[in-house]
Amino acid sequence: MTARFVEVADRVHVLREPLLRVNVTLVVGDDAALLVDTLSTAGQAAELAAAARAVTPHPWTLVNTHHHFDHCFGNATLAADPPRPVYAHERAAEAMRDPDRLRREAYEEMRDEQPTLAGELADVVLLAPTHTVRTRTVLDVGGRRVVLRHPGRGHTAGDLVVHVPDADVLVAGDLVEQSGPPAFEESYPLRWPDTVAELLRMTTPATVVVPGHGEPVDAGFVRDQHAQLAELARLIRAGHTGGAPPERVAAEAPFGARPALHAARRGYAELDAVA
Repeated sequence: MTARFVEVADRVHVLREPLLRVNVTLVVGDDAALLVDTLSTAGQAAELAAAARAVTPHPWTLVNTHHHFDHCFGNATLAADPPRPVYAHERAAEAMRDPDRLRREAYEEMRDEQPTLAGELADVVLLAPTHTVRTRTVLDVGGRRVVLRHPGRGHTAGDLVVHVPDADVLVAGDLVEQSGPPAFEESYPLRWPDTVAELLRMTTPATVVVPGHGEPVDAGFVRDQHAQLAELARLIRAGHTGGAPPERVAAEAPFGARPALHAARRGYAELDAVA
């Protein structure tokens, strides 16, 4: 992996895994630490642990921002021995209790693009969360107040964000993306704009926002992405009302035709279900 943590705010550090550019955030308190997301494989997680130990010797609690493999498949390496608490949204936790399905989906997603990684994913031992969050949980991380919030459905049904108020840092998971377009395969594109609006209510002009993938951003970047998500949702609703095929919506939508097609199909299915 060959990556290290970089401090982005007071005792808040971010490591970006180079293969998929996934961000892991480390929050350090007086006698405890918090790791947000755990990467894809046991090998990646072992290197992540070494990188975290170069920053702090304190025991850590884990948070998974959602159930996708690149954010939680390292849980067992980082929290099984010795046992450590693992937090996730209740819907993400439910998904992680079906490890065969998650391993199969991860393998199928990566087998063509990253066959070596796909082979490792097929054999990962999964550790499900020990603690679940429905809407909001406050943690004491070595004297620091850290808030875990489910702002609504967006990238998945179980997205969780991590707010560190004393450092003005918001870890957004894949609700915000910098290195590429948002991923819509399991998304709720009609609700995603409202969810990101909730994130914006947690920010100031100086907030450091850590996206799921890519460089840390500011609230202005999040506002711009919110506007694109809102335009996408508008186009999906208009296309569905007008009887346009999803492909036509995708051709006009932000983020590119392929991601937008996933979004349009997901949005159409949701609108069909309530018609």
